Amino acid sequence: MEGLVSSGVPEPSSVVPSEVVAVALAKLEVSVGDITRAPVDAIVNAANEALLGGGGVDGAIHAAAGGELLRACRALPELAPGVRCPTGEARITPGFRLPARFVIHTVGPVWRGGQQGEAERLASCYQRSLALAAEHGLGSLAFPAISTGVFGYPLVQACGVAVATLVTTLHLHRSIQRVVLVAFGLDTAQALRDAVAGAAAIAESGSASPAHLGNPGR
Repeated sequence: MEGLVSSGVPEPSSVVPSEVVAVALAKLEVSVGDITRAPVDAIVNAANEALLGGGGVDGAIHAAAGGELLRACRALPELAPGVRCPTGEARITPGFRLPARFVIHTVGPVWRGGQQGEAERLASCYQRSLALAAEHGLGSLAFPAISTGVFGYPLVQACGVAVATLVTTLHLHRSIQRVVLVAFGLDTAQALRDAVAGAAAIAESGSASPAHLGNPGR
């Protein structure tokens, strides 16, 4: 059977067998709610490069975790003035007052029209977050829809990249058995479910279409 290629993954030669993608899909869930309450080992924070809190998901996670989270973030080294986590990378801290034991902070790209490497950087957020979770032996984590808020990434495209990257990367991290995609609203939940359904259809057919896997709405 042919493999699947994620259009959000930088390496175009990264082909994953459809059977492997099907196993990864079984580990994905979509839910609507408050990510700060997710009963998982780690939640992923859609942060900014300074890691000092902000609006949206970032602010909600800092508020729920308490001031200890901000202090832990401040303790992380700056790679450049005001940059503790460059775009596309990830860092990990304790979860403090959250139900989750850890917070994985990742910085998504700002949408600049789609020709400035946004898809590759967004895919990297999911890849790096999974890798950090696996390095710490975590079995479950929850993601928001990274970059779809004030960073302006088009919702359907962002959800396509998210699902395509997850289903073509999860097999590399066998400790991770559950990934929850947490939507704040119904429109995001629908876009995520459509992306999952599109990936499932491709896995079932055995087709290898990067465009369709990364953009299930087409």
